[in-house]
Amino acid sequence: MSLFGILRAPRELLFGAGQRHALGTVAAKLGRRALIVTDARLAVDADFRAMLEQLEAADLAVMVDSSTQPDVPVGSAVSSAENARRFQPDLVIGIGGGSCLDMAKCVALLLAHGGRPQDYYGEHAVPGPVLPLIAIPTTAGTGSEVTPVAVLSDTERSLKVGISSPYLIPTVSICDPELTLSCPAGLTAIAGADALTHAIEAFTAIRRDPVPGIAQQRVFVGKNALSDHFALSAIGLLWQGLEAACADGADRAAREKVMLGATLAGLAFGVAGTAAAHAIQYPVGALTHTAHGLGVACLMPYVMTWNEPAIGPELAQIAAAAGLNGPADVVPALAALFARIGIPVTLRDLGLPEDRIDWVAEQSSGITRLIQNNPRPLNPQQMRNLVAAAHHGDCAILL
Repeated sequence: MSLFGILRAPRELLFGAGQRHALGTVAAKLGRRALIVTDARLAVDADFRAMLEQLEAADLAVMVDSSTQPDVPVGSAVSSAENARRFQPDLVIGIGGGSCLDMAKCVALLLAHGGRPQDYYGEHAVPGPVLPLIAIPTTAGTGSEVTPVAVLSDTERSLKVGISSPYLIPTVSICDPELTLSCPAGLTAIAGADALTHAIEAFTAIRRDPVPGIAQQRVFVGKNALSDHFALSAIGLLWQGLEAACADGADRAAREKVMLGATLAGLAFGVAGTAAAHAIQYPVGALTHTAHGLGVACLMPYVMTWNEPAIGPELAQIAAAAGLNGPADVVPALAALFARIGIPVTLRDLGLPEDRIDWVAEQSSGITRLIQNNPRPLNPQQMRNLVAAAHHGDCAILL
C-alpha cells in the first residue's frame, strides 16, 4: 500500500507555557479591530483581562462578546454577528473552551459571508475565507483550535449540527497549558476523554481509496499516513497524562501532555473524521442534555468492541502507544481508565430511557457521514444492538 496523507492546520500554531503572552504581537499582524468571543465566566478572569491589555497595548481596538452559551445555539451566533457588525471587526479572537472557539468560527463566517448558519451546514458549503481568526483554548478536549469544524445546536432539529470547511481552521492557534490549570477535575476528565475518543476514532476510521481530488470532495477523508501520525501521538500523550491531570490539576507536566494530546487529536480527526461513537452521542446528548465528552467516552468501549474484528493492526499500535501488553488489553484498559476519571459506564447511567433506544439507533444511522467513516459497517439492526449494548452495559450482545 502506497503512502497517502492530508494535513490541514492553522498557518501558525504556538504551543507551550506562557505562549498566551504573544497574543498582542500575533494579533497586530492580522488586524486592527479585534472582536473577542468568550463566555461570561472567562470575561472576568485575570488571564483574560491580561490578554485584553496586551491587545490594547498593541494599539488594537477591542470589542468583547461574552455571550457564548454551551453548545452554541444557532440563534446566539446570529445575534453575536449582528451586534458585531457595528464595530466592524477585521479580526476575531476566540478564547475559551470548545463552545467559545466554535462560536468564534461561526461569527467569523457570518461576518465574512452573511446569511444564516443553516446556509453552511455540512461539508464544503463555506464559499471562501472567513475573517482572520485566532483560537486560544482554555480547556484540553475539542481540538477546535485546529479543526475545520464548528458545532452548533439547532433547536429546530433538536440535534447538534456541524459546519465543516477548511476555511474555518483558525489562522493562528495559541495553546498555553497554563490556561488549563484552573480547570476543575470533572471538566478536565470530560474534555480529555473527548480528546482521546477523537484520537482513537481518527486512528481507526475507514481508509478510503486516495483518488486525486478526494480532499476537495470531502472534508473528512478517513485515516491516512499523516492523520495516523498525529492520532497515535495523541493517544500516547493522553493515556499518560489524563488521569494524572484529573487527580492533580496543578501537575503541569500532565496538563502539558493532555493539551498537546488534544491538539494533536484535533489535527488527526480534522482530516480523518470521527465515527460511530460521535454519531450515537448526538441523539443521546439531545435527549439527556449531557456533555458531549461524557457521551462519546461512555460509548467508546462498546464501539471499539464492535469494530474489533476490523481494527486488529490498529489495536496493536494503540496497545504499544499506551504501554499495554497487547491488543486484547486495549478495550478493557480504556474502559477502566474512563471509569477511574468518572465517565459513566452505560447510557442508562447518562439518563437515557430504555424506551428511546430505538429512536437513538434510528437517528444515529441517519448520520451517514459518521457511520460511513466507521471501520466496520453498521446496518440499522446492528446499530440497534450497539446502542442496546451501551445502554445495558453488556458487550456480549456485540460478539
